[in-house]
Amino acid sequence: MKKRFGWFLAIIVALIMTVIPLGQTQHAQAADNSLEQIQKKGVLVMGTSPDYPPYEFQATVNGKSKIVGMDVQIGKQVAKDLGVKLKIKSMSFDSLLVALQTGKVDMIISGMNPTPSRRKNVDFTHVYYQGGYDIVINKTDKGKYKNKNSFKNGTLGAQTGTTQYNAVKNQTTAKAKGMTSQSDLILALQSHKVDGVAMEKPSAEAYVANNKSLVAIPSDFNMSSSATSSAIAFRKGSTSLVNKVNKTVDRIKKQNLVKKQYLPAAGKYLKTNTVNTSMGHYWKAFATGIEYTLIITVCSVFFGFIIGILLALARMAKGNPLKTAIRWLATAYVEFIRGTPMMVQVMFVYFGLGLFVNLPALTSGIIAISLNSGAYVAEYIRGGINSVDVGQTEAARSLGMSNGETMRYVVLPQALKNIWPSLGNEFITLIKDSSIVSIIGVTELIYQSNIVRSDTYRGVAPIVVIMVLYFILTFTASRILNYFERRMQHD
Repeated sequence: MKKRFGWFLAIIVALIMTVIPLGQTQHAQAADNSLEQIQKKGVLVMGTSPDYPPYEFQATVNGKSKIVGMDVQIGKQVAKDLGVKLKIKSMSFDSLLVALQTGKVDMIISGMNPTPSRRKNVDFTHVYYQGGYDIVINKTDKGKYKNKNSFKNGTLGAQTGTTQYNAVKNQTTAKAKGMTSQSDLILALQSHKVDGVAMEKPSAEAYVANNKSLVAIPSDFNMSSSATSSAIAFRKGSTSLVNKVNKTVDRIKKQNLVKKQYLPAAGKYLKTNTVNTSMGHYWKAFATGIEYTLIITVCSVFFGFIIGILLALARMAKGNPLKTAIRWLATAYVEFIRGTPMMVQVMFVYFGLGLFVNLPALTSGIIAISLNSGAYVAEYIRGGINSVDVGQTEAARSLGMSNGETMRYVVLPQALKNIWPSLGNEFITLIKDSSIVSIIGVTELIYQSNIVRSDTYRGVAPIVVIMVLYFILTFTASRILNYFERRMQHD
């Protein structure tokens, strides 16, 4: 049994490992007409990580949260020159290259450096901006740290997947601390979890300008020109598209639009963005987060319960070879899902299956969490069915009820009553686990809190707010579930 199960899991892993290379090959084959495809589609999807002012960041414009910055202005100009509409898709920086390679976005404009290692996997345009690196520290440590060599026994933070993170690891003796978000790094700095944060000079200047407790010092990193420059990334082999966009980039550089227009415009957002940084001012953002969190949770509970029932019945199937095969498949599925992290499952559904079906982020999140929940619910239901006295089944059969009728009208209702507390715990857990889908850009509570942190430059306050909101949601759900549990006990 163990040998067969091991072979089955090996086959599953092999199939998964072939998904991304297959999708990349398909994209490469279709790359010759990349420009034609974009113009035919009429929409250019730009992937970015909006926590990197003044490149890209969240700002409140006319009461609504909006992604702004110099990279957004460049993206708009590129789309205009191509004769298409620009659509901005937000996600963590270290997910951008995967999103590009799997077709979730058409291009990346996110202060990305065109390093040789990245050029092996994607195509870059000409450089549109040449910058450098600083290290942001607390103002109270200004006399202690002068450059990268001052952090011998300290901790330096940087955004994961960036060239500055690699520089911290390779060019300093400090302990490298990587995080997916710049705002998380600044929070870690202010709470003394790290001693400094390495970032590009424009971003460092933006954070320092909006937070008087921070200062920027020279990094003195020994970096190549490609590591301190920014370019637009496209899928590998998109030659016609890159050549067309290069004309836009060259014109932007020739007219010096980044320094003359785009950076000053971003600076205006940064200055006006801190007029009202109270959490009450962002109630709409938190309300949107609650809405999406509840949508994900309710849908995942519904579909997860249905999947759980089917899997539980499949795992208890006995008899002919077909039923045995179904039981093996259900068992393998449950063990595989329970043995892999939900975050990996969310990314696989969104990026992996997205190679074949273009699923929206919200739909992908609901599918992944439903599939995950179904595996756990299946075990709860199977345990509940086994807890029903066998005499109940025998009595039902003696009355002439079929196997299906016995399970539907006698066994399952009693099993549901026995496992209601476990199902309630699963519902509460899903409310909190829904936060995982923020990594693919679903605007639930964690995602919205990151927007507020980027918008206000306040790290702790938004976290406190979402902690309270999660508690209210889970406490309310718990009381409702307890009410129905008491009703069932009295029936």
